Amino acid sequence: MSVSSPTDVVLLGSTGSIGTQALEVIGAAGPGAFRVRALSAGGANLELLAEQAVAHDVEAVAVATDDGADLRRLRDLLAAGAARAGSGGRLPEVLAGPDAATQVAGMLAGPGGERPGADGTGEARGAVVLNGITGSVGLAPTLAALRSGATLALANKESLVVGGALVRAAQRRTGQVVPVDSEHSAIAQALRGGRHEKGMTSEVVTGRSEVRRLVLTASGGPFRGRGRASLADVTPEQALAHPTWAMGPVVTVNSSTMVNKGLELIEAHLLFDVPAEDVVVVVHPQSVVHSMVEFHDGSTLAQASPPDMRLPIALGLTWPDRAVDVARPCRWDTPTAWTFEPLDEEVFPAVSLARSAAAASPTHPAVLNAANEQCVAAFLDHRLPYLGIVEVVGEVLEGHGGVSEPSLEDVLAAESWARARADALVAARA
Repeated sequence: MSVSSPTDVVLLGSTGSIGTQALEVIGAAGPGAFRVRALSAGGANLELLAEQAVAHDVEAVAVATDDGADLRRLRDLLAAGAARAGSGGRLPEVLAGPDAATQVAGMLAGPGGERPGADGTGEARGAVVLNGITGSVGLAPTLAALRSGATLALANKESLVVGGALVRAAQRRTGQVVPVDSEHSAIAQALRGGRHEKGMTSEVVTGRSEVRRLVLTASGGPFRGRGRASLADVTPEQALAHPTWAMGPVVTVNSSTMVNKGLELIEAHLLFDVPAEDVVVVVHPQSVVHSMVEFHDGSTLAQASPPDMRLPIALGLTWPDRAVDVARPCRWDTPTAWTFEPLDEEVFPAVSLARSAAAASPTHPAVLNAANEQCVAAFLDHRLPYLGIVEVVGEVLEGHGGVSEPSLEDVLAAESWARARADALVAARA
């Protein structure tokens, strides 16, 4: 009886919400299931990063900071942790700077770019890079992971939104990208119930695609049911009080404005080759049905589970297989009710803005995302009112000409322009 080799994992964004939960999933799987080869983080929580690195005996640690004092402190923390653990003084290599995450993201490639096995045979269960970085800085690591041949478990929606054409071109095989966002994980699971070939969803083609629409569910955030005028004086503290999910500040604010759902619409359009107009959003406050696929015969398949990000994270690490006992299932022996309601796009125009951006050009989504990041930062810093976030993003999009076949340089230039333009508009409002 042969024993499977452990799955090699590189975890990007290890100290964030996705990263910490991913390490919980890996730890719960027991010894021999996974081998964490490297971790990356921004550097805001060096203590936790060092603790994770020692606990998982990683080969490399990447931090975005290149501050000398921070790096000395990280090495001291690693040394102290290794001494406490009795690991014989083995310390991981420390990579630093804005390209450090990209370096570790590509470390699983073999000499010819093949996925190496733990025993050197190339016959292991595979290698996975889980990208849990927040923001468009995740694009370069995403591309490096794809070029390495590893499976990319993608929680960094911004890298796909910003560089969708580049990400698709970098894929080396069908199914190399496994979505970790709960909505897109749900769609990927539901698509197993019908035939679907990419690019064939806008017409009925027997034997090729049975998919009519993708339905993204949204919790509605903290301001569900409110009128637009009542949102004028929303504070950062109120926007950060999400009723269902515990997330970082940028994602939480994006969820309240529905920008997050707009980005997910673009992501679904790119991941599954479904026209943006065939991706719809419905509000589902219970956050139990994570998304649905509607088929041409009139049936709809939904994926349901309690709101727990460990489920899509585990699927990202083990796809197409399922791990055991990752989270508690839904209870069917107690009364329950799920509700669905249309999204009020007059109060929350971000979704229609994203749909328009997806249709305009490959660089419009990058501009939307970059402008939004600047606007969210300004809102959290009390320099921009809440409603001004989406308003300024819309103004920036109106001024962008678009590039039909962008290079990486084109995408970066569009982002840079969008950030500068958003900052100028924010300053003018102040």
